[in-house]
Amino acid sequence: MTQEFHPLLKGAIELHVHSSPSLFPRKQTDWELIEDVKKAEMAGVVLKAHEAQTVDRASLIREKEQGLHVYGGLVCNYFTGGLSATAVDAAIRLGAKVIWMPTFSAEEHQRYFGKKKTKFFNSKRAMSHPSAGIEIWDKDKKLLTEVYEILELIAESNIVLATGHLAPEEVLVLVEAAKERKVEKILIQHTDLGIARVAFELEKQLVKKGCILEKCYLACSEDFNDITVQQMAESIKLLGAESCVMVTDYGQRHNLPPIKALSNFIEEMLVNGISEDEITMMVNANPKKLLGI
Repeated sequence: MTQEFHPLLKGAIELHVHSSPSLFPRKQTDWELIEDVKKAEMAGVVLKAHEAQTVDRASLIREKEQGLHVYGGLVCNYFTGGLSATAVDAAIRLGAKVIWMPTFSAEEHQRYFGKKKTKFFNSKRAMSHPSAGIEIWDKDKKLLTEVYEILELIAESNIVLATGHLAPEEVLVLVEAAKERKVEKILIQHTDLGIARVAFELEKQLVKKGCILEKCYLACSEDFNDITVQQMAESIKLLGAESCVMVTDYGQRHNLPPIKALSNFIEEMLVNGISEDEITMMVNANPKKLLGI
C-alpha cells in the first residue's frame, strides 16, 4: 500500500466513476483506472458511461483481473435507446449490476445545462442528440409503461436502480413505483449536486423508504461548488452513514484521477468528524451490499 492512497480504501468499491473510451474527455482509460484501484488495494469499481453500456468492458477487465469486482451497467439515455426495456433486458442478461435512469438525456439535465449554455463537445460537427429531454412520466405525470417494464426487470434480477439526473419530483414517484414492484436496491444519485439537487427533507424521506444516497465529491468541486465538505459531513451525520455511499463521479479530464479523488474525499470527511467506521460503511460495506458481493 503506497501513501498515495488512504488506507481506508483497502477493500473499497467506487460506485460512480467515468473512464475512457468515451465521447467525453476523460482523465484515464479503463486500464489506468484499474491500475489505481489495484494500487489502493480496493475491491473494485463500477464503470459508468452516459453514452454506452459498460458491461462488456467490465467483463473483459474481470477476465484479466480476476481478483477484482469490476462491473458495468446501462444508462437509459438517448444514446442507448432511452427508456428501452429491450436495451435494459440485454444489459442485465450480459451482467449489468446497475441500471441508471437518464442522465445526459434527462429533461432535468437539459434544463440545468441549458441555463449555463455549456458546450459539451469541442467539435466542428454538432452532436446528434434530441433537444427535448427524457422524462419518466406523461403530461399527466403518470409513469410511462416502459418505466414499469424496466422496474420489473430490475426487481427480477435484484440489481441496483439508480436515479440518474431525474428531477427530485420524478425521483420520489419513481421510488414509490420501484418499491411497489419489489425493487430492493435503490440508489439516489449525487443528492447534493446542483444538476438535480435533492432537498434535505426529501433525503430524509428517501432514507425512510430504504434508499441509499450518494454523497458525491464532485458536488464539492470547483466545477459545481454546490456544497462544502463540512456541510456534506454534517448531512451524513444527520442522515446516517448506514444510508449513504461515498462516490466521486470523477473522471473528467481536468480533475484529479478518480481514486486519488476518493482518497482525498475520505481524508476530508475524517477531518470533518466522520469516523473511520462510518467511512468504511460508506465505501466498503454499503457498496458491496448493493452489488451483492
